[in-house]
Amino acid sequence: MRHNDVHVTAEAARELDSFKSQPINFKIGFWDPSVNGVRYLKALTYNLAAGLSAESRARLRRISNRNIGEPITVKYAGDAVCMDYVQAVLELEFITAGFNPDGRRILEIGAGYGRACHTMLSNHDVAAYYIVDLENSLTLSSGYLEKVLDADQFAKVHFLTIDEVDELPDSERFDLGVGVNAFAEMTVDTVRNYLAFIDKRCDHFYVKDPVGKYLDGSLDGHSEGREVVELALTTGMLQDVIDVHDSEAVAAHARNFVSAYQPGAAWRCSADGWAAPWSFYWQALYKNERPAA
Repeated sequence: MRHNDVHVTAEAARELDSFKSQPINFKIGFWDPSVNGVRYLKALTYNLAAGLSAESRARLRRISNRNIGEPITVKYAGDAVCMDYVQAVLELEFITAGFNPDGRRILEIGAGYGRACHTMLSNHDVAAYYIVDLENSLTLSSGYLEKVLDADQFAKVHFLTIDEVDELPDSERFDLGVGVNAFAEMTVDTVRNYLAFIDKRCDHFYVKDPVGKYLDGSLDGHSEGREVVELALTTGMLQDVIDVHDSEAVAAHARNFVSAYQPGAAWRCSADGWAAPWSFYWQALYKNERPAA
């Protein structure tokens, strides 16, 4: 009754041009996204959890202490699930289809708070895991990982500033380089420097990032201001502005993604594909086929 009086007014009921994205339809058809962000986040997380394979559900259950930091979670099949870790197990599922992390040395560039590392070490007996990041981010990831990993696992993690990674001896090599949502906010020169390092020091490389930029203000209201928007358009290797919710546009730009993140001429992309759930994210796994020295 209230909805009929407040939203479905006689005037609104006759205005059909945009009613499906207006309050008149938010009670009839779906919830208002502008004030129901957490509701939609939980719905998305729930659906992702429901679609996990049995293997990835097992991966998720091996990750202890996921509740530290008070994540926004849903309960599925008895498990508390948050968006971060459901993505992490999907990333690990993709990586391990073409690479076995057991006994290997891994280098991650831009680890955030460390969810990929936490997921990897909870599921595989890696030899060592190196994280390269800015100093404040290293403070966050080192503090978090010390809380969530056991002592033996944490002892395998090494934290390097950007200057320190440049000082590694030439003999220091890695079996896998990882970049998850890391490169799109860097300058082009910085990304190229990291790719050159990976080309020289790694045998495999996994990357997950956007295939392009967007200017659709309805997605976020450009809440951080025009200056931040303009800066975002100048960073990363892939700066074309596209309709990020057009599957054909995303697929067309995915070819640019695979080419842009190939670390060097001797590398081959062994697998690539859409990185759920974000419509314009892609992922790829590369192998260095350069003959051993």
